[in-house]
Amino acid sequence: MNLKSLTKQVVSLSKNVGQMIRDEVDKLTESDVEYKGVHNLVTYVDKKSENILITELKKLLPEAGFIAEEDDKLARGERYNWIVDPLDGTTNFIHKIPLYSISIALNDGDETVLGVVYEINLKECFYAWKDGPAFLNGREIHVSQADVLDNSLIATGFPYSDYSYLDVYLMLFKDLMQSSRGIRRLGSAAVDLVYVAAGRFDLFYEYGLNPWDVAAGALIVKQAGGHVTRFRGEAGFVFGKEIVASNGKVHDEFLKKLGLYFIS
Repeated sequence: MNLKSLTKQVVSLSKNVGQMIRDEVDKLTESDVEYKGVHNLVTYVDKKSENILITELKKLLPEAGFIAEEDDKLARGERYNWIVDPLDGTTNFIHKIPLYSISIALNDGDETVLGVVYEINLKECFYAWKDGPAFLNGREIHVSQADVLDNSLIATGFPYSDYSYLDVYLMLFKDLMQSSRGIRRLGSAAVDLVYVAAGRFDLFYEYGLNPWDVAAGALIVKQAGGHVTRFRGEAGFVFGKEIVASNGKVHDEFLKKLGLYFIS
């Protein structure tokens, strides 16, 4: 398999579907919004995007299965699986806040070997493949050089349904407000991750995530020179429901701070 060639085909597909999403944003009405769960929203645009992506990805790699946000009945492959979020940041999209993305990863067994994240509004496509560099619109990108949290800009996500860690989350949030350059919450975990890869953020953390939120972005961070783990510093973050992604230099300092709140 030529991962470089396959990645570029996925980049092209993402851009095409991104154009469709841009065309729909002003057509959306409140009656188009459905609820999958508490504060967990979906629209016909999410579903249309996923249908197009699945149809075209099947053509690129017929033997691959799917792990996708809007359809949990899709067949999984014995070896290869596409991990697809057709519209990461649906709430932003519904409210016409211009930050949302398409996220596509390919897993070979348990290993992510290809990742593409397309931020639709700025038309920024971040991508990488196993053993290759990370790119933004054809330009190689790297993580930042910040070496202490005090000089770091941090991204996170706010829980919207799982409030089991809310108290400790808020305590950590308060701590980081006082011990970093600031905290941002953009509303798309995939974008948060690739912003770490591009050196815009120095670190990102969140809990309650799904594979389609993180698989592509995490690979791009790693190929850009960064480090990705779960909250205790272990691997298994794609399916582990929690993630810390950083430039590597501030990772250990953050994990120690995180352990004061989240880990007994």
